[in-house]
Amino acid sequence: QVQLVESGGGLVQAGGSLRLSCAASGRTFSSGAMGWFRQAPGKEREFVAAIRGGGSTDYTDSAKGRFTISRDNAKNTVYLQMNSLKPEDTAVYYCAARSGWTPYLNTMGAYMYWGQGTQVTVSS
Repeated sequence: QVQLVESGGGLVQAGGSLRLSCAASGRTFSSGAMGWFRQAPGKEREFVAAIRGGGSTDYTDSAKGRFTISRDNAKNTVYLQMNSLKPEDTAVYYCAARSGWTPYLNTMGAYMYWGQGTQVTVSS
């Protein structure tokens, strides 16, 4: 059974940093992709960042220059380093994973597996 477990969320002041982690178990995704989405209250879940097994990355515009996604294939873990956080980054952050290749890493439907989410709250 595949499980994705997120950690690292919390409360931080605007301008601060957080590092989210997502540990996968049950199968490896070194040849697939792992990503992060987020959902703010009253809003739809949206794409944040993704990384393929080979290391190529994709970011939503609001994350570029502030967030960095990385992965440790040996640990089957993906990370999201978030710097210069803003109140509008407040959301539940979800880890997602897929096997195989797709060009559509910014869409929820591309992912077969999801974590339960971790809350990130940025105060002004």
